[in-house]
Amino acid sequence: MTYRVGPKGQVVIPKAIRDELGIAPGDQVDVERQEGEVVIRRHRDSAQERHGRIAQLRGMLADTAGGGTEELEAVRRAEREREERKARERS
Repeated sequence: MTYRVGPKGQVVIPKAIRDELGIAPGDQVDVERQEGEVVIRRHRDSAQERHGRIAQLRGMLADTAGGGTEELEAVRRAEREREERKARERS
């Protein structure tokens, strides 16, 4: 297959190849030069990279109103009580 390089240096990866390799819009790919050729590979995160991204997310909702575990449990408890009341009224 031959494809033309666009004005911004972009090349489209054919859909069949993207599907086969599991590459979706927004995914990252690695581009390398090997022996005078360009090689494009699906990017695979290392465990260290994944742990770093997860660490960045920790606590980001801590200051969000209604974002705490206690509030969530209280809401769920109230819903359960309401459902139990409805069930008793029907019987």
